[in-house]
This record gives sequence, C-alpha cells and structure tokens, in this order.
Amino acid sequence: MPWFVKIEQGIVDRPTFDQYVPAHRAYVEQLIAQGHQAKTGYWAEYGGGMLLFWAKSRAEAEAIAAQDPLILHQCVRYELHEWRLVVA
Repeated sequence: MPWFVKIEQGIVDRPTFDQYVPAHRAYVEQLIAQGHQAKTGYWAEYGGGMLLFWAKSRAEAEAIAAQDPLILHQCVRYELHEWRLVVA
C-alpha cells in the first residue's frame, strides 16, 4: 500500500540541510530500484516536501522512512501517513 512522509520543515541550518539533499535523492533512487515506486518532491525551498513510496506494512514504512538521510540525520520534522484513497 502507498505511504508517504510529509516533510514539515528543516530543523537544522540550511547548509546542513543542503548537505543531505543529494543523499536523500539517491535514497529515493534506491527505493525505486527495489520496486517501491518512490517519488519525492519539495514545494518549499527549505524543507516542506513529500516522500511517497510503497510498503507492505506500517513497520516496513517506518523502517523505510527512518533510513531517509534527511530523517536519519534529524534534518527535518516529518509525519508518516498511509495514503488512503477515499471514493465518494
């Protein structure tokens, strides 16, 4: 099922945040290579973004999120959510 990490904002100085962005993008490419159909995007210059990926369970989703370099190095505030499609 799809999960997403909502990245709230950067909580470190901008140079430290920028230092881990390339590793974050490489991590997303690694997830794609593993079949997670991952995507990432930012809507704010510093923080504010999303990592969307597929996981079989909440535990797997938490493990995937925990290895994201921006999260692993405590660069951002974030929330983990299951993506649920609501049909009216």
